[in-house]
Amino acid sequence: MELRDLKSFIEVANYKSFTKAASHSYLSQPALSKAVKKLEEELHVELFDRSRRQLKLTDAGKIVYQQGIKALSSLSELTTLLDELINIEAGEIKIGIPPLIGTLFFPSIARSFSEQYPKVVLELVELGAKLIEDLVEEGQIDVGIIVLPSDKSKFNISPFVKDEFVLYIHKDHDLAQQPFVSLHQLQDEKFILFSREFALHDYIRRECIASGFTPTVSYQSSQWDLIIELVASQLGIAILPKSIYYKQNNPNIRIIPLRNPTLIWEVGIITKKDSYHSFALRELLKQLTKGTVYDSSSSLNAKNIPDK
Repeated sequence: MELRDLKSFIEVANYKSFTKAASHSYLSQPALSKAVKKLEEELHVELFDRSRRQLKLTDAGKIVYQQGIKALSSLSELTTLLDELINIEAGEIKIGIPPLIGTLFFPSIARSFSEQYPKVVLELVELGAKLIEDLVEEGQIDVGIIVLPSDKSKFNISPFVKDEFVLYIHKDHDLAQQPFVSLHQLQDEKFILFSREFALHDYIRRECIASGFTPTVSYQSSQWDLIIELVASQLGIAILPKSIYYKQNNPNIRIIPLRNPTLIWEVGIITKKDSYHSFALRELLKQLTKGTVYDSSSSLNAKNIPDK
């Protein structure tokens, strides 16, 4: 069994698709397929149920996946320890960030950290917060920046950023001139949400249900900029962090504060409990928890734009 074949199998299992795995790795789809087939032949088992549209691990596949994660995690720690022994300021950090958080904060994180530690590589893994938690727990990535809350029994958790959720609507919408709106006023609206694998999907649904209605969902997307364009095309409304407003530039978009209740977006940093932290990771965590990378009072929120 070759490690690269095991890594290819794990990559496909994570994305549940050869196509998606290929788009997020340096290998082509045929190469990934060949690697998985080779592994199946060596182990004399089928690793994936290919009868469905989305790949699903077989019982044998689940065992190989779990044991493969443990094996690669041990080898990764060995490499990290040796790298740190040879050059204390070199190494690689895998950092998991949902696309929305990545857009808002990763450029600042990367710029600030690379100025101090140019030999350390930050590898960005963009997935939904739910998947990022799984990957941190399995040791596949070193640190995650996710939407809180998270499981304190599994992770070390540090607060990172707080922001306010606001309503995003078209400038000609009936509510566009309101000083604020309540969730209850939106019960007849069509909502545009993040996809189900994102924590914000469940969060918005829960808050709407708590306000007495189940939201009607017209579209779902994994990309915040597409959600903004759908709102600008008058295909629905969205509830998103206020920070996004200063990243988008569509003149047809208006934001309205939410009241009764006011919704708060809390972002935190997670690492696996009792896991080994390399020198580079310790330095990155030190920067993040001290707030040296992102300050909510910085230019991101300081732009002089009205709330509506």
